[in-house]
Formats: sequence, C-alpha cells, structure tokens
Amino acid sequence: MEKRNQTGTGNFILLGFTEDSDLQSLLFGLFLSMYLTTVFGNLLIILTIISDPHLHTPMYFFLSSLSLADIAFTSTTIPKSLLNIHTQTKIITYAGCITQIFFFIVFGCLDNLLLTVMAYDRFVAICHPLHYVVIMNYRICGNLILESWLVSVMGSLPETLTILRLSFCTNTEIPHYFCDLPEVLKVACSDTLINNIVVYSVTIILGVIPLTGILFSYSQIFTSILRISSADGKYKAFSTCGSHLLVVSLFYGTGLGVYLSSVATMSSKMSLIASVIYNMVTPMLNPFIYTLRNRDMKGALRRLLGNMGSVSEGAMARPS
Repeated sequence: MEKRNQTGTGNFILLGFTEDSDLQSLLFGLFLSMYLTTVFGNLLIILTIISDPHLHTPMYFFLSSLSLADIAFTSTTIPKSLLNIHTQTKIITYAGCITQIFFFIVFGCLDNLLLTVMAYDRFVAICHPLHYVVIMNYRICGNLILESWLVSVMGSLPETLTILRLSFCTNTEIPHYFCDLPEVLKVACSDTLINNIVVYSVTIILGVIPLTGILFSYSQIFTSILRISSADGKYKAFSTCGSHLLVVSLFYGTGLGVYLSSVATMSSKMSLIASVIYNMVTPMLNPFIYTLRNRDMKGALRRLLGNMGSVSEGAMARPS
C-alpha cells in the first residue's frame, strides 16, 4: 500500500462489526435505539433537575453535568457509525478521524473527572456533613466543573497532536466502528513509541489517578457509614453511593482496560466489545441507574411528567 504523507490527505476505512448486510441492519436498529435512549434519557435527567428546586444541590448539579457529557460522548461516535451502516460506506476522512479522536478523548476524560468530583461530593456529604454547605458552595462547584473541562481539553491535545507526526497508508483499514486511538496507532506506518508513551502517561494521569481518588473517597465513606447507628441512615447513605459506584465500575473497568492494555496484546475484537460497553452501554444505563435507585429523582421525574401531561391535555382541550 502506498504511504500517505502528513498533510492530512486520504481516508481511513472503518470495518465496523460485520460484513453481513442482515446483521448490519440489526446493528443499525440496535445502535439507533441505544443512542436515542441515551440522548432522551440523559436530557430527561437534566430537565428533571432543572425543573425541581429540591434538586438544586451540588450532587444533582454534577449529575446533570455528567448527563450532558454522556450525550456528547456518544455523539462523537454513534451518529457516524449509523451513517456508515445506512449508506453502506465505511470511509472516514483523515481530518474527520483526528477530530473524532480529539472529542472522544475530551468527553471520555470529562466523564472520568466528573465521576471523581461526584465521589468527592459524597465524601464531603457523608464524612463531613456539618461543613458540607461551606465546602461545596456554588463557587466551588462551578470551579470544579470548569476545571474538569479545561483538564479534559488539555489532556486530549497531546494524544491528538502526536498523531499528526505519524504516516499512514492510503485507505488504511481500522477494525473498529470509530477512530479509537489504540486501533489507529496499530495501523500507523511509522514508529509509534512516542505516541504510546503519551497515551500511557495521559491515561495514568487522567484515568488511574482519578480512580484512585474515587476508591480512597469510598473507603472513607464506607468507614463512616459503618459508624452510623441508625439502619435507615445506613440505607440512605448506601443508596446515594451505590448507583455512582455501579457507573464507576462499568466505565472504568472497560475504559481503562482498553487504554492500559498493551496495544500489542489486546485483540481488536476485545477492544471493540469493551468500547461498546463504555461508549454506548454505560451512558445509556446512567439515566436508569440514577433514577431507579434514587427516591428524590423518581419523585421529581413523576412531577415533571405529570406537569407535561397536564400541559399537553390543556393544549388539546383548548378550542381552536
């Protein structure tokens, strides 16, 4: 195959999941339903939190930010994959691939950091309840969100910019449904040592370190919960943390598995399956996990849907 220079000309070919047209139709329906569920489910969480004054607290402020990040995270990959399946094309341009990598890493890192911030919020609420209002004030919460965005962008830049130094063959085939960085590095025609060093470094800084912070926070939280004498108090504390821990397990377990596994040892098929879990399944499940396990969210959601139903009935009953 002919080598391509570094000017950004040429295309990549995303092989996706299968060549079987029947299976592609099935996957199109499955991915479309998952994407719509993710978007509308997370939008419903955001609207519920905005509409209910009782949910205007740091915990739900961070949750709405996580929902927004999840929508953006899935939107960087699934629409392009759906378009490729629908049009029976597998091509993505060099510029499109680099752009997809940049935003995928930005929103992936943002998810990491928001999950860490949410763990810190629960740590302060349970371990230092008397100081919670002072520590988690509106200014601090706003700064935590802003810093999460800035760190995510700064973390994505070195991983993306170092790709520009690589050469690729024309019409390079990538065994994935999107431009996943480890898979792109595998098909480079030039040495990727610097890129792999950057990937591992950024993953440790923006993946492993936040996860360590989450685990430390929850070790302190569980110690504090065990000291609570009331059974009802223990249940309430566990219920506010259980859903968050479930999301953390799903997201980190698959995401870090892809980026910390050696690019040489992890198969493309395993990477593909892991990517589906943390890029599609986890963002889709978040609305269900956070609403079904949270009484405040369930109550606010019922009120929102009731108000929407009343408005709809009033509009239909209004004479023309």
